Amino acid sequence: MLIKELSRLTNLTKKAIEYYSEQGLVYPTILENGYRDYNQDDIERLKKIAVLRKLDISTVEIFEILNDKTDSVLQKILVKKELEAKREKEKTSILEDLSSGESYEEINKKLCTMDQFKKITDKLLDSFPGYYGRFICMHFAGFLNEAIETKSQQEAYETIVEFLDNLPDFNIPEDLQEYFDEGTKDMGIQQISKLLSNTQDIFDNPDDYLENNKELLAKYLEFKQSSEYQNSPAAKLAKLMKDFNCSNGYNDVFIPAMRKLSVSYAEYYKKLESVNEKLIKKHPEYNNIAE
Repeated sequence: MLIKELSRLTNLTKKAIEYYSEQGLVYPTILENGYRDYNQDDIERLKKIAVLRKLDISTVEIFEILNDKTDSVLQKILVKKELEAKREKEKTSILEDLSSGESYEEINKKLCTMDQFKKITDKLLDSFPGYYGRFICMHFAGFLNEAIETKSQQEAYETIVEFLDNLPDFNIPEDLQEYFDEGTKDMGIQQISKLLSNTQDIFDNPDDYLENNKELLAKYLEFKQSSEYQNSPAAKLAKLMKDFNCSNGYNDVFIPAMRKLSVSYAEYYKKLESVNEKLIKKHPEYNNIAE
């Protein structure tokens, strides 16, 4: 099929089709006369490309999406778009401050902070695979909205950036990768946001949660100690993640730096410690199996 017919079927201009071909997004056969010959697969890919371009997704990202069998790239881009939307709201609020008479110097400080925190969230999203990267990025993004005003905060920021820059790839064995992809393929922004919200509710009312869910917790803890769980892909994956974090300074470098950088995260961490203490007090066996 020549480009004229392809243009009619896809509602794309010849120039656009030629550009996507040059970018390696479609793979036409070059005939002896130099014309490009497109097939049915090219038609389907170009229809997808047209949709993705209308969503303001770059050709580089489209290339990754079209060659991704798990949709993890699309989910990753979705998180980026969500964070970008939040930043645009913040910029609108900052613009209101400027129009209300706040100095350009103060406005610039706020914008610099936004740029710094964008750097952290982008690195978080890129440092960990698939759903785990999306979850951890959205989790910490909720605490990255405070101005960096002290020397301690600036040092903590630099520590975090250096940590993420030097973090090795998190490689998952093929058998666990399949389990990981299958179990998290439908975990998008809404599901992650709901999970984070539920977690916050637990930390805000730990006594009520532990009392109202004591039977459920007891069953969960019993299951975590069972041979069924210990030999499962879930347990192997959890251990892999725990070992990765321990060996690369996640708990010893990244978390302490986050507590110095963000007051709200430091408060959250205190609540986390309190919940853990209360859980261990009610269920001492938890201390031996906590991930």
